[in-house]
Amino acid sequence: MKKLLATAAAMLAATPALAHHPLGGMPMETFSHGLMSGVGHPVLGFDHMFFVIAMGVAALFTAQRYLTPLAYIVAMLVGCGLMYTGVALPMAETVIAISLLAMGGVVLSGRTLGAGAAVALFAAFGLFHGSAFGGSIAGQEGGIGAGVLVGYLIGLGVIQYAIALAAGWAVEKLLGATEAQAMNARLVGAMVAGVGVFLCLEIVEGPIVAIIAG
Repeated sequence: MKKLLATAAAMLAATPALAHHPLGGMPMETFSHGLMSGVGHPVLGFDHMFFVIAMGVAALFTAQRYLTPLAYIVAMLVGCGLMYTGVALPMAETVIAISLLAMGGVVLSGRTLGAGAAVALFAAFGLFHGSAFGGSIAGQEGGIGAGVLVGYLIGLGVIQYAIALAAGWAVEKLLGATEAQAMNARLVGAMVAGVGVFLCLEIVEGPIVAIIAG
């Protein structure tokens, strides 16, 4: 477990440098650029990927394992669209860190979410993850065309839905977890919650240092 957390921390240390450059820093100018960037952002942005993994595991033990992750996908695309139009959600990075802590905690607890609770939880956090994704296209100098935007949104939605389903499949088929209380499933939750703790500490570190220095 310590090795898993250490690996997760090392991956997160690289996130700021990687998460916003799936094309190596090149501007998005075509549909394929948008598609590649949409696929790359959730994979290179390890905070997003860890959340989606935990969500996929939590969804596995709901009555609608294939439908509940779609609540996140839809809300994430809405949040991305809002950011593209200039409507930014407040404290998005902080909420994203909390989302890992919360979703990891749910899986770690071994409790099963009802379909309604899962939809509400996934969608609420999806808005903020989407807002963060939207910052990448909203901040591109010169703006982006409709083709790029469509490709980007398709890439974001497809890759994250695939990751969620793959995470649930791996926990069930490869780790042998058939119920939420299974230890292997809960270990995944512990890893994601640990990443959430790491991110939360990073966020509060600056203000604490400023207070001490002041």
